[in-house]
Amino acid sequence: MATRPSLLELSPADLRGWFAARGLPGYRADQVRRWALVRRAAAFDEMSDLPKVLRADLAAAWTLFAARVADHRRAADGSEKLLLELADGQRIECVLLRDDKGHCTVCLSTQVGCGMGCAFCASGIEGVARNLSRGEIIEQMLHLQRLLGPPTGGERLSHVVVMGMGEPLANLDNLLPALDVAVADLAISVRRITISTVGLPRGIRRLADMNCQYHLAVSLHAPDDTLRNQLVPANRAIGIAAVLAAADYYFEQTGRRVTYEYVLIGGVNDQPDHARRLSALLRGRPSLVNLIPLNPTPELPFRPPAPAAVGDFAERLRQGGLNVEVRRRKGDEIAAACGQLRRGGGTGAKTTHQDTLP
Repeated sequence: MATRPSLLELSPADLRGWFAARGLPGYRADQVRRWALVRRAAAFDEMSDLPKVLRADLAAAWTLFAARVADHRRAADGSEKLLLELADGQRIECVLLRDDKGHCTVCLSTQVGCGMGCAFCASGIEGVARNLSRGEIIEQMLHLQRLLGPPTGGERLSHVVVMGMGEPLANLDNLLPALDVAVADLAISVRRITISTVGLPRGIRRLADMNCQYHLAVSLHAPDDTLRNQLVPANRAIGIAAVLAAADYYFEQTGRRVTYEYVLIGGVNDQPDHARRLSALLRGRPSLVNLIPLNPTPELPFRPPAPAAVGDFAERLRQGGLNVEVRRRKGDEIAAACGQLRRGGGTGAKTTHQDTLP
């Protein structure tokens, strides 16, 4: 594993400062960032328009990739999942998703594990170890970007969803600088970046006050506090009313419609009465309900809903005046679907190992 610090931890200003301290012009820092973030360099030696002495100095002081790709899995639907081993030996997973229009989405983790304890989610089985650094979040994007075709080809990253392991709003200080890189260097529109949260009101309000224009997705999963306290233990200290008030504030400040994610669990929260109460809860709010049929985890005692139950639930919400989408399942073949990412890596088919990166 890398013993040198990661260059990705530096802000653009810090990197320019490193060059300035050595009497070098600022444009050299811009060249290095372009090689690392856009041209997909795996090592400083590939940066051919930099002097050899400078490349050697950079390699002696920094590393580009502090994490090792411990496992790489591919699914028939085009999804790919990486298990990354970080510099301290901790492990996280991240995912590349493709659609039939050539769009490529990266699904990023923000913590090693998750401390929210959602009863149906694999990410929290072992709890949370720590927040990821800004560089570790950026590095996920770069590792996933390297799975695409050549930079001159048709594939490019078009969307970012912060829906992997961890609670994003518990690590905003590191997440936001990483998303700045996605916008400024990878040319991903802020309107194509989604931050998914269990619903931490203080974090939601902080994003609203920044008017950052990211898309906010709130993981609701229940129409009342009694059931949500069971499925989302963090709700016991928050309550649905506070979550919705913060989400309303986000819409007021940004003008961006909030998505409410609702994992449908067979026999638990997928009944007609749940749909009726959810309609009453969200009616009148500019929002979208994203229904997610449960992706099962072997260790957890929950089952997916019947397809007919999913269709019935969606129709009842529509009749109740809500905008509804049913998420298309992707990556479940390699345990890369919603709720299946985990610290130690999941199971799945079509495994290769990719240990060639530094």
